[in-house]
Amino acid sequence: MSIYKSTCRNLPLAGIPSSLIIFHRNQPSIHPSKISRKKETKALNIMKKSMEIPDCQYPSGPVLVQPSGSTPKHRLYLSNLDDQKFLRFSIKYLYVFREAVPIDRLRSALSDILVHYYPLAGRLTRVVSGGGSEEGVESEEKLEVDCNGEGAIMAEGFVDISANEFCSRPPNRSWRKLLYRVPDASTFLGVPPLVIQVTHLTCGGMILCTAINHCLCDGIGTSQFLHAWAQATANPLSDPQVMPFHDRTMLKPRKPPQINFSHPEYGADLIGNNSSSSLSLNQFLLSQPLTPISITFSSSHILHLKKQCTPSIKCTSFEMLAVHVWRAWAKSLELPSTLQIKLLFSANVRKKIKPNLPQGFYGNGFVLGCAETPVNQLLASNPYYGIRLIQLAKQSLHDSYVRSVIDLLEEKRSIPDMSASLVISAWSRLGLEELDFGSGKPLHMGPLTSEIYCVFAPVVGDLGAINVVISVPEGVAKRFEHYCIKGFEEREEKSEIEGVNNGERYCEIVV
Repeated sequence: MSIYKSTCRNLPLAGIPSSLIIFHRNQPSIHPSKISRKKETKALNIMKKSMEIPDCQYPSGPVLVQPSGSTPKHRLYLSNLDDQKFLRFSIKYLYVFREAVPIDRLRSALSDILVHYYPLAGRLTRVVSGGGSEEGVESEEKLEVDCNGEGAIMAEGFVDISANEFCSRPPNRSWRKLLYRVPDASTFLGVPPLVIQVTHLTCGGMILCTAINHCLCDGIGTSQFLHAWAQATANPLSDPQVMPFHDRTMLKPRKPPQINFSHPEYGADLIGNNSSSSLSLNQFLLSQPLTPISITFSSSHILHLKKQCTPSIKCTSFEMLAVHVWRAWAKSLELPSTLQIKLLFSANVRKKIKPNLPQGFYGNGFVLGCAETPVNQLLASNPYYGIRLIQLAKQSLHDSYVRSVIDLLEEKRSIPDMSASLVISAWSRLGLEELDFGSGKPLHMGPLTSEIYCVFAPVVGDLGAINVVISVPEGVAKRFEHYCIKGFEEREEKSEIEGVNNGERYCEIVV
């Protein structure tokens, strides 16, 4: 279900028992029963090391790219959906392009587009007045953007690897070196809202990594900005197809706040679900080293999953795959059967609230949907049960509910209940894989890292496919992958894909 580079040249898959094929892409293809535990650990460490990319070389320091024209100087209000505690990080995208775009063109176009998206050239800061907190609640001042035109950071690097070599390797921690780390940024506020690194490859291609502050943009907003930048690079004299809408005051809380719903997606203390089992699970997940896993599901895989539902049900690919991954996650962690677990997922509410958010709104226009159930009910039933939970959660996200979320965040500054939850962020329908700076669409698009949540990323060239990228504790990685691909065995088919990379082959398990 995922492409990996064979460690042997021209080795056909025909005749190799499927039990010897380890789908966990950070592990060697060695069956654990064949070697001792000590040797397996050593082999695993060697394999991980071989998957790492070389260090980046920087010919010069990064530059500050400022708007090419004058921009408004003011403080931009951030809504309660924008400056939530759990969004205080940057959304990190990684693109691989076959052909590099001259860095001067990228910088010039970025400078031009920052005239329109000028808050991204500003700096996050705490509100001096009008913020604060209530007694008994953790002090956390409200944030706003100082639109001062200081500029975005752009770095240029080189790495000794080709695009084909990079794309043949699984996600791993060494990818982090592809995004410039801002020195002396001791806090979240010390990192500019927009940080970019362009890394040149030996084949003439490039890797583009972007870090866009989540407090300013959601997934739809980042895609809107990136496409505007790409368009300005490919066609310098053109205006953005969609003009950005900056104002977020239509998402201000009501006075007084009106919290009319229970909001199970937020803190366990709000709904009395603070069991020792949930706390133990959270402590376990936080204490374990995480391993990134990437599994690609084609449209035929997802259709096969839909056919397993009894009775049949009309559902989206997201709903089907979310339930499948949720069930695999719960099984692999071997959770207590009576534990109440949750699936949290981002849901666009631009057209749900009244009045609708304007076209071009690029701030956070989503809330978290929440499906919850005891483990035994999720696992004992077929996927129909989980799909209905997600659909009911979606139906509850109307205008009144969203307004209640905003008011809840004003009163309690709550954070999502992560004690026994899987969080999924869907990137597969945002058009992120269509980005074209003038040299063609990317070979690969995905997250730089996946420690915070599970990402449903798009697959370049296959509109119906979804790449599931998630980090799980090392000790459960094999089980998680097993449950993700279980059920396809009866229709398993092994095939071979010829790739161009110094005569080596790329092998894909098609199920």
